[in-house]
Amino acid sequence: MSQKLTLALSKGRIFEETLPLLKAAGIEVTEDPETSRKLILPTNDPLVNVIIVRASDVPTYVQYGAADFGVAGKDVLLEHGGEGLYQPIDLEIAKCRMSVAVSAGFDYASAIRQGARLRVATKYLLTAREHFAAKGMHVDLIKLYGSMELAPLVGLADAIVDLVSTGGTLRANNLVEVEHIMDISSRLVVNQAALKLKRERLQPILDAFEKASIK
Repeated sequence: MSQKLTLALSKGRIFEETLPLLKAAGIEVTEDPETSRKLILPTNDPLVNVIIVRASDVPTYVQYGAADFGVAGKDVLLEHGGEGLYQPIDLEIAKCRMSVAVSAGFDYASAIRQGARLRVATKYLLTAREHFAAKGMHVDLIKLYGSMELAPLVGLADAIVDLVSTGGTLRANNLVEVEHIMDISSRLVVNQAALKLKRERLQPILDAFEKASIK
């Protein structure tokens, strides 16, 4: 009996940069998530579907078997914890960095020296908590889901922890990077049960992804 496979992807950069890897495995998505209203997209292989979910939900769909495999950023996986997931390949796509940023006029170095308790806005609570704890800093973390850059501008927070790609959004809002926490890229994640039960179908795709991702 032929086994169906479901791949979980998020819209945007991860989707676009996964397409060449899929192509290397002989799979082409036949509808564009930006123009289609469908959340389950067909491919040229009737046994492979792509589901479009929020980036932060990809590990959850894979963990619980609603998707057999997916592509998720390291930032998302750190917050999720990676439970129930096999993470075989760093695909080296959707690269960016996790950074601390503040308003251009804020003396971050001085605040740290003086042991100030800072308010930090982020959606990456676990990563931020670990970063500041390792530095021995006391911070109050404020969970936000979007537009981090606004928080320092309106006095909600002294600093933000967020993903930075080109830095253009920070500059446009008069913010500066003051610390680099880590480099981020996207990884392939696989449901552990699917890896056992559907290995025959999955393994050639994983191998093609790995080969294509080695630049």
